[in-house]
Amino acid sequence: MAVYAVGDLQGCLDPLLRLLDKVTFDPTVDRLWLVGDLVNRGPQSLECLEFVRDLGDAAVCVLGNHDLHLLAVHYGLQKSRRRDTVDDILFSPRRGELMDWLRRQSLIHHDESLGWTMVHAGLPPQWDLATALEEAAAVERLLAGPEPQVLLGNMYSNQPALWDPERSGWDRLRFTINCCTRMRYCDKNGELDLDCKDVPGDQPKRLMPWFAVPGRASRDLRLVVGHWSTLGYGEREGVLTLDTGCVWGRSMTLVRLDKKKPKPIQTDCAQALKPRG
Repeated sequence: MAVYAVGDLQGCLDPLLRLLDKVTFDPTVDRLWLVGDLVNRGPQSLECLEFVRDLGDAAVCVLGNHDLHLLAVHYGLQKSRRRDTVDDILFSPRRGELMDWLRRQSLIHHDESLGWTMVHAGLPPQWDLATALEEAAAVERLLAGPEPQVLLGNMYSNQPALWDPERSGWDRLRFTINCCTRMRYCDKNGELDLDCKDVPGDQPKRLMPWFAVPGRASRDLRLVVGHWSTLGYGEREGVLTLDTGCVWGRSMTLVRLDKKKPKPIQTDCAQALKPRG
């Protein structure tokens, strides 16, 4: 059995199919890890969601910020934004089935035997693996429960920005969601700055990538993440970054995780989204 991981799809199915053809992916024996953001901004959001859903147990997916946004739109808590490309999902006869499947996906996936942990954006510097799994499970239970709209309606805020194990309620759950699906930069104390989206190297001097915070509690883990396309492919501080900007016309990246040294397999992508300005 081969285990592959792929960067953010964001509604770009054709590049994924080309990558799977390159490695002769067999869903009866192989596994595909997806780092989240299956949908939005690309031209095939419905097709991406249907394809991954129909892979069944061959797919292991964590939720990204665009996936959660889609769920919020589905439940009437948010409106589609100008550059969203999820209308095909919202008008699909499979909408209910697909949304029910999507809300049951994890925030964090850990495979002890493989030695890899997957999350869309990252882990706050204060969290070790046990804390990360516990906090993610609290969100996952509510999202998969009978009233997911209550959680989704309380997730929109940049606060709190700093981990406090004494905090409870929606603030604690929102902090978990923001770290797992939105985080890029922190200060040296591990306080999040969710407003900064600068290219690495151009950010304010007080900020650093979350994985570079001194004393990060998850530094002994092997993490595979997406979300941050301007980082590109690489392994930094034990963190394998897979979002290589397919939706922006760059590439989509696949790696095999059950090998000692992952090597990127890439395919070029047609530009689906242009920068503002």
